[in-house]
Amino acid sequence: MEIKKATFVVSNSDYRKCPDTELPEYAFIGRSNVGKSSLINMLTGIKGLAKTSAQPGKTQLINHFLIDDKWYLVDLPGYGYARTARTSREKWQKMIADYMLKREQLANVFVLVDSRIPPQNIDLEFIRFLGQNGVPLSIVFTKIDKQKQREIATTVNGYKKALLEEWEELPEMMMTSSVTRYGREALLERIDEINQMLKPNS
Repeated sequence: MEIKKATFVVSNSDYRKCPDTELPEYAFIGRSNVGKSSLINMLTGIKGLAKTSAQPGKTQLINHFLIDDKWYLVDLPGYGYARTARTSREKWQKMIADYMLKREQLANVFVLVDSRIPPQNIDLEFIRFLGQNGVPLSIVFTKIDKQKQREIATTVNGYKKALLEEWEELPEMMMTSSVTRYGREALLERIDEINQMLKPNS
């Protein structure tokens, strides 16, 4: 699949105000500074579609982008930014949880984790939250261009070991780099596969 058009549609703080459509939605979320905006821009091929920032916590709303008039890419606020006021964090958490659990159009959540950092409780807890609530997900390791393969494998195996303590079957795991564009085709193919499965009579 090749993206030909990506258009910003709307930002809001309530899943009930999301686009009134039956098109599938693919949400991207991760800890602050995981490289989410860069990955979205790499995936769509449009520089600056998602705003990147050196300051964590830049994304604060649910952002919908319409892709080729066929599906939505949803950019969600990062979690775990400690310097954000507690009231703001709690508001974001409720907004994200409501979207994840109540948005019927949500087809898959891509949870981004930094391949350079060993498994963190905040990531594992979020993945566990999705799993316990039956939300379809994939784990996307970012910034693999900054690591040796051996070091990446150590991080990935750490996640596998931690998750296998509770999971019978592991979520799908993907490797990406916004710099080298590695993993772009695999991500788009995965989205295309889900889109095909969601089609009536497929």
